[in-house]
Amino acid sequence: MRFGVLDQTPVRPGSTAVEALGESVRLAQHVEALGFDRYWLAEHHGGQALAGPAPEILTARIASATQTLRVGTGGVMLMHYSPFKVAEQFRVLEALFPGRIDLGIGRAPGADGHTSAALGYGNGVGPDYFAAKVADLHAWLTDTTPHTPALSTVRCGPSTPSAPELWLLGSTDQSAQLAAHLGLRFAFAHFIAPEQAAAILRLYRERFRPSPTLAAPYASLGVFVLCADTECEAQALARCRDLWRGRLARGEPGPWPTVAEAERVLGTDAPAGGQHAIAGTPAVVKQRLTQLLEETGVDHCSVITITPEHAQRELSYRRLAEAFSLKASAAA
Repeated sequence: MRFGVLDQTPVRPGSTAVEALGESVRLAQHVEALGFDRYWLAEHHGGQALAGPAPEILTARIASATQTLRVGTGGVMLMHYSPFKVAEQFRVLEALFPGRIDLGIGRAPGADGHTSAALGYGNGVGPDYFAAKVADLHAWLTDTTPHTPALSTVRCGPSTPSAPELWLLGSTDQSAQLAAHLGLRFAFAHFIAPEQAAAILRLYRERFRPSPTLAAPYASLGVFVLCADTECEAQALARCRDLWRGRLARGEPGPWPTVAEAERVLGTDAPAGGQHAIAGTPAVVKQRLTQLLEETGVDHCSVITITPEHAQRELSYRRLAEAFSLKASAAA
């Protein structure tokens, strides 16, 4: 099994967005040395806890600071943007870092309603056209004829010998079926909809149609993981996420909580993490994650880890790499 990182660029308690961006660069270098193979940047807008509204820019920064990682987006929220412009951006990235660029795209807004309106300002094409946008984007990345007839003569540059890998991200059967229909790689967000993961990934494999860029289904699972030296510490870190998710569900997004704050609000008695996260010692995490990956039948796993302190985050990835005996390439 190959492992990557999905980085939401979290702002630590008492820290700043500028510091969070710098920590993303350092974390990419850290996991590259541990043997992770991909590093994806998420897109979120309008909140205080996550500092990544422009993953395409962070992709360039992190690719330039690493040597072997595939770097990309998890993902660009295509409903807001021109697929032609996104294709141009990622063809430039592919020209700068050949063979190392991934373009993950999602259909979610990544923002509240008012922020979504600001992102789509002047855009006359609504979310109902998402499937057509994906098909056109795929064509412009691969020098084939766009799906939309009025755009059939439009060609996209710059010219490159290779193309970015295109992934469709999602947490519903709609995204899985679209990825299968177009013959695209599919990344399922287990950290959003854990109870549906196995069934939706099975649907993707059953309905997959080969495309010129992908002969067989290829899927990744996005899992929130907290790997600590003791069960007590892992549960404390998981409570921080539980508190943050609860506040987000109530429309109260804010900075990531500290352990002390989470314990004050939630107490220390109930198990933390639930279905949405895998938290524990390296042995526990390996057992639970291995079982999950076997149940879902995926080819790859993208790990999300957020902690109140950056050192805790780095240690979690290190313990995970050790548990699964990951090995870094000689170049890294």
